[in-house]
Amino acid sequence: MKLIFNFLAVICFSFSFLSQTLEKAPLSENPYLPKQDEFTLKSGSNSFDSTIIFIPDTIGLPFIDDFSSSKFQTYEKNFSLPGIYSTIHYKLLDPTTSQPLDDYNKFTNVPTFKRTFDLSTGTFSDVNFSQVAVKVGDLRNYPVVYQIEQLYPAYYVYDTIGAPDVSDTVFILNPSFIQDSARQFFAPINDPSKIWIDNFVFHNFRYALNPRTLGVATFDGLNQRGFPYQINTTSSNVADRLNSKPINLGVNSIADSLYLSFLYQPEGLGDVPESTDSLVLEFYAPEMNQWFHQWSVAGSPVHDFRAVHIPITDNKFLKKGFQFRFKNYGALSGALDHFHLDYVMLRSQSYYDDTLFRDFAFVYPLNSLLKTYTFAPWDHYVNSTDNKMADELKVMVHNGSGTPENYQNGIVNVLQNGTQIGSYTLPGFTLAEQQINYAPQTTHTSFHNLTSGFQYPKNLGGTQRAFEVKASANAQFPNLPQNDSTTFFQEFYNFYAYDDGTAESAFGPTGTQSRLAIEFNAYEADSLIGVSLHFVPTVNDVTQKLFLLTVWDDNNGKPGEILYEDDAFNARTPIYSTYYNQYLHYYFTDLQKVAVGTKFHIGWRQLDPQRLNLGLDRNIDNSSKIRYSVDGGATWLSSPFDGSPMLRPIFSTGLDQTLGLNFKNPETVVWNIYPNPVNETLNISWSSDKEKGEVKIVDAFGRIQLSGEENTFDVSNLPAGIYFVKLSNHPTATKKFIKL
Repeated sequence: MKLIFNFLAVICFSFSFLSQTLEKAPLSENPYLPKQDEFTLKSGSNSFDSTIIFIPDTIGLPFIDDFSSSKFQTYEKNFSLPGIYSTIHYKLLDPTTSQPLDDYNKFTNVPTFKRTFDLSTGTFSDVNFSQVAVKVGDLRNYPVVYQIEQLYPAYYVYDTIGAPDVSDTVFILNPSFIQDSARQFFAPINDPSKIWIDNFVFHNFRYALNPRTLGVATFDGLNQRGFPYQINTTSSNVADRLNSKPINLGVNSIADSLYLSFLYQPEGLGDVPESTDSLVLEFYAPEMNQWFHQWSVAGSPVHDFRAVHIPITDNKFLKKGFQFRFKNYGALSGALDHFHLDYVMLRSQSYYDDTLFRDFAFVYPLNSLLKTYTFAPWDHYVNSTDNKMADELKVMVHNGSGTPENYQNGIVNVLQNGTQIGSYTLPGFTLAEQQINYAPQTTHTSFHNLTSGFQYPKNLGGTQRAFEVKASANAQFPNLPQNDSTTFFQEFYNFYAYDDGTAESAFGPTGTQSRLAIEFNAYEADSLIGVSLHFVPTVNDVTQKLFLLTVWDDNNGKPGEILYEDDAFNARTPIYSTYYNQYLHYYFTDLQKVAVGTKFHIGWRQLDPQRLNLGLDRNIDNSSKIRYSVDGGATWLSSPFDGSPMLRPIFSTGLDQTLGLNFKNPETVVWNIYPNPVNETLNISWSSDKEKGEVKIVDAFGRIQLSGEENTFDVSNLPAGIYFVKLSNHPTATKKFIKL
């Protein structure tokens, strides 16, 4: 669905709260995509100088990608790459010889002239210079396009009759046509393990619904950097593309046995593509330099992955340099209109009904062996007296064979620094759901008992708090072994987390003064110092909307007494991050510590009615921990949809120093502001230049009005009122002033 919020209203309240509820929305940004340079890298917008064009290698058959690992070509800005070479191109050329003109040649497209003054008559006369033909190149883009321009010399000559001879040539400053050059670099690629030229799609392990294997390629309205192609619009057009490398079909190609096969699914756990949206496949004929449409499917609600099997018989494709590409038509304003792609295979020795992807594979990766949480504070885990390991492990596997297959036992191994420290057996009988064999073409979900007593060792140093967990389960028939196992690292920090680090949706309450509270059951009582939040854009930018961080005591499973709340002078706003798996930390005012028991609630009270769009992980369901209120906290309601909130309370633990939470004390900086009150210019004095940093002037609602590293600020245009000066180098240092 495009710009429709896709909200889910759970209940209607009295008239004053009729429009207030908890809403869920699709994402309009994907903050998890790693940054990757485009296929052609450019250093600036005015010239292609010192840019690199990568020349892809040609690969052979078979072409196979199940997206369990990354097979997208990456591009390194390195001018010492093996085989790299360059050419230089000049802006001004002789139109006859195409040789570059000397640097002293400068031209303008404005007529220039020689002006002669006659002192005896007090008059002057002008004679225009003749035009000069110059071959001018546009160095903004490669390859360079040249055209002949009729130009004038970039100077004027002034002569005076009856006066001593003086310098009478006046050159034009910064004329439009001067000699310039740009060097273009070319880097041949030789990496057959990477089979895709670009990475506009989102390679992920969580967005599809019951995929056949680990990993899919997701098409939506976000570019390769995770930003909407055209945010705040209703435009629909071609969005993501996925281009294969050139493939050699000119040798050993048997036209009647060459097929391209793949699996696709609309929506998944994302947004439903409308019937006007589509996923498209095209083939490239290298000798004709032309793409041809081969297949497409319209958008629809989610269904199981479906197989497509297309023969390649036309002679124009059976050449060296053949390519194929997928692209989607849909909304360009965000992570909308999803299609998911899996198991792309181009192979010979196939036939018309050979659509079977005969593989045995994990469907989703595992993410934690802890009970309830994906992350927990190391100190809390070490100090806990009862076993915090999960009682069971959920495993989903798919038998891609066309016939029943004998089951095999699986295993989970836990390693620390490469040494095995524990293991669990995953009985094949349970994996196959009490059957002798895995049924053909089916996904099996099983739960395995983990109550053997194993725990992550607690007698490890602070730098040894990560454990490698490898799970494997396989069948007897030949298949792709990389899909028979999955690995994750169980790490301990200074926070609790319910989520797996990926957002499939965004959510939050609506209505002025509405509240969101997330329940946590800590391993021990301790002190909070803040919270990590992952906000995502959903069509409307809400980074100027205000909220107050709030911590509540527990009252029979619902938020009770307020233990902490920001004051109006320190209101917060959502901040968007575009880095992979990054949360932003919101620390309590003055870095105060808030003591909490083993059960507490943390969230916010928002001052504006708009939904703030906290990330929602739809792969793990902790919806029972989500509460919201639209009547001032008198009534607390439960979440109407499944998922885990991407909110992580931060504790004051022994890992503070390890994680870099070493803040300066405000008393360590000596500074002052004057005059106060102030009408026009506010001055800031420092005891030492090394204390200086960015200064922010914020209003009483916490909104930034001015910022910079200057010693003076012009505040004359600020409305009269109370303002605060904050220092980025010293987060707790604040001074108040009055603007007259």
